[in-house]
Amino acid sequence: MIAEETIAGFLDRLASGRATPGGGAAAALQAAQAAALLSMAANFTTGPRFAEHERAARRLAEKARDLIPQALALADDDEQAFDRVAEAYKLPQESEVERSARGGAVQDALREAVRPPKKLIFLTKTILSIGEELAGFANPDVRSDIAAALEAARSAAAGARATLAADRTGITDGGIAETLQGPASDAAEVIEACGKLSEELRRQIREG
Repeated sequence: MIAEETIAGFLDRLASGRATPGGGAAAALQAAQAAALLSMAANFTTGPRFAEHERAARRLAEKARDLIPQALALADDDEQAFDRVAEAYKLPQESEVERSARGGAVQDALREAVRPPKKLIFLTKTILSIGEELAGFANPDVRSDIAAALEAARSAAAGARATLAADRTGITDGGIAETLQGPASDAAEVIEACGKLSEELRRQIREG
């Protein structure tokens, strides 16, 4: 499990010549980091100085922290799903029967492979909503951390969208391919909104 690896160990596998882990798993780790940063920022918005917002801050800290294992699980899911895709493409295709079996196996694997990035995009929407709420009252000292979280979430959404686009090219079922348009549009919205809020936070930092 990726959650049990060292950072160096995961990055070593990511840098290797193996097909997995790849962009989808890396995007999920970006989401996990985004959630962790938001939980940290919320925890720094507690105590007497922020008594008015402490309950909300603690709620957001817990909500963000709960997303970390979800994101890590999606990293594992993505790696395992693409392993199945890679194995399906290796099936023999000498005869018509083999080609038909291989084609069916590839399509089955691709149908499963789109699930993790679709779920990851939904998760980044939740991360964005936490960031938007927290940014409204957070400790000014952690504005940069919230901005960094938003940039990580932005990267996660972009990575998931790229993974979906790659999977879609191999899917022959038009109905399934059609279902990917909604998540791709959601990802675009997350990317744009994260960028705008991050920019606003940087403006606030500059202006003190």
